[in-house]
Amino acid sequence: MAEGGHVVKALPLIEAAVERDASAEYLAQWAKLLVQVRREDQAASVASRAMAAGPGDPLTFDTIGCVLARLGDHEGSLAPFAAAVERDPQNAEYRYNLAAASGFTGRVDQARHHYEMILAHDPGNARVHYALAILSRQTAEANHVERLEAALAQASVPADDLRIRYALAKELEDLGETAASLRHLSVANCAQKQAIGYDFGQDEAIFDAIEALFSGGAASPAQGEGRRGEAPIFVVGMPRTGTTLVDRILSSHPDVEAAGELQAMPLAVKKQAGTASRRVLDADTVAASGAIDPAALGEAYLARARVHCGQGRPRFTDKLPANFLYIGHILRALPDARVVCLRRGPLDTLWSNYKNLFASQSTYYAYSYDLMDTARYYARFDRLMGLWERLWPGAVLQLSYENLVADQEGETRRLLAHCGLDWDESCLLFHENRAAVATPSAAQVRRPINRDGIGKWRAYAEALAPARAWLEEQGIAAG
Repeated sequence: MAEGGHVVKALPLIEAAVERDASAEYLAQWAKLLVQVRREDQAASVASRAMAAGPGDPLTFDTIGCVLARLGDHEGSLAPFAAAVERDPQNAEYRYNLAAASGFTGRVDQARHHYEMILAHDPGNARVHYALAILSRQTAEANHVERLEAALAQASVPADDLRIRYALAKELEDLGETAASLRHLSVANCAQKQAIGYDFGQDEAIFDAIEALFSGGAASPAQGEGRRGEAPIFVVGMPRTGTTLVDRILSSHPDVEAAGELQAMPLAVKKQAGTASRRVLDADTVAASGAIDPAALGEAYLARARVHCGQGRPRFTDKLPANFLYIGHILRALPDARVVCLRRGPLDTLWSNYKNLFASQSTYYAYSYDLMDTARYYARFDRLMGLWERLWPGAVLQLSYENLVADQEGETRRLLAHCGLDWDESCLLFHENRAAVATPSAAQVRRPINRDGIGKWRAYAEALAPARAWLEEQGIAAG
């Protein structure tokens, strides 16, 4: 039944099966369904029971690992994934999951080994080709360009073509072959935008609804008292602007743990709004959210977020970049929360969004397959940040990525002060933080701070020229 998409109907059936036989297999399948219906707290507990029950088959181990990975526990997922591979070494899916978890937790050599083993049996595996390309920086002496070109020639489905072209674009950019990199990105992004049927109006309606709700007074800063006491730290901004870097800096503090890119606020708003649409965020949901009791929203958020906090530290970070859309909800619901918004040069922001392959089915990043769409999205992001500053002056620290690179200690002190944290020298050594990173920045944030990402757009200035001119027409200095 669950395989047919009827997860809710399948839950009581698997629960009844567990009552009769609390085997590791049944517990693992129960945990999997619980994750799918967003009951993360219960899923974590059931996954732990499944592991303790002593699985004997590789599928059960892999299922437990997938549940833990979905919950953000990539370190914890390593043991079940490794057990699955040990019991069925020829299964490419099990090995891919182990490779990904190894990469997220900084075990780069192990990840590379497992990816290469998959390609030895399946040379056209596009998902693996892309994972290898982003695992580390490629060099003239060590790269996969020739192998990728051969795989591209054999790609037979659009999804494979997309991933292999992104892999080629990344490796060619690493090698300084920017024109060739751009050609692959242009072909891939044009096809993907057409495939998903994206129109900027889809995102524009959401921005319009947020501005109407908050600037119109229906959800003013003074309306209702939120959930006092707890002070999560929200790290937000356009993606690929330094949010992972700042999250690593903050979670290097002994009082802070990184909870990951949580869907807790979007899901809490959606549930409290009670709208019937399938999308987590749309204009109707934004409009309905004005009636949500702020304290109830705060409680609902914390209940979801706490599932991802296991270190017992007093503070935690939530690093979902798209939470900038929810800053009004956050500050009403959790008035003691701290919000940090990363700001990076507009053209570097545009280029880094355009060249990164986000989750292909995610509506958060559908704008990123077109440079002009990305420019329009950036302009609305910039305008929305202005609204939050007018409504809650000083509540959001807008932190410049370039300034952080230029003055690491000074900007880190300012960051910690805004978050209500005492100075700690370990925050300057964020690259020694061993916690898992499940974003495209995994390799970068394990290196000391550097200027490598600043001014990358200049190599693509001609392609960016129309977007740059449009931004400047909107009054946004584009560099």
